[in-house]
Amino acid sequence: MSDRSAGYADAVAAVARAEGNLDVVSDELFRVARALESSDELRMTLSDRQIPAARRQQIVEDLLGDRASDTTIAVASMIVAAGRSSDLGGIAREAVEQNARDRGRSVAEVRAAVALTEDQTERLAAALGAATGHRVDIKVVVDPNVMGGVITTIGDEVIDGSVRNRLNQLRDSFQ
Repeated sequence: MSDRSAGYADAVAAVARAEGNLDVVSDELFRVARALESSDELRMTLSDRQIPAARRQQIVEDLLGDRASDTTIAVASMIVAAGRSSDLGGIAREAVEQNARDRGRSVAEVRAAVALTEDQTERLAAALGAATGHRVDIKVVVDPNVMGGVITTIGDEVIDGSVRNRLNQLRDSFQ
């Protein structure tokens, strides 16, 4: 992450802390960043400098509507207006990490083919916490490319528990 992106993440975290809703804002920004990741058209539109900043901000506000807090809408809109929409994923990731660090926790990004139930999320957090020695916040990304199981990233470590990976391991064991 660039120094400028880290600066934006610090500012986002400071604003959300001051508003008393860092948990909500970091979670919502995480979801906004994932939506941006999954839509080439949205990503290109929000980063297109030929489109006036006010129009790009309006797109963000329209998309988030009543699905996000006023703080999240304002922060995402400000990032897009500043021409940093391509950095939104990194800014959101860092804001999530800062929020977790503030609470003495780690963050695990979990990719799964379908949304996890609350019980599955809690059990996964407990298992990852036992494995890492840290309390873990789970951020689930629904990714249809994951055939089944989950792919978990904690910091630089990737734990691939996907069906595809297991099938590949099984195939390799027969060769």
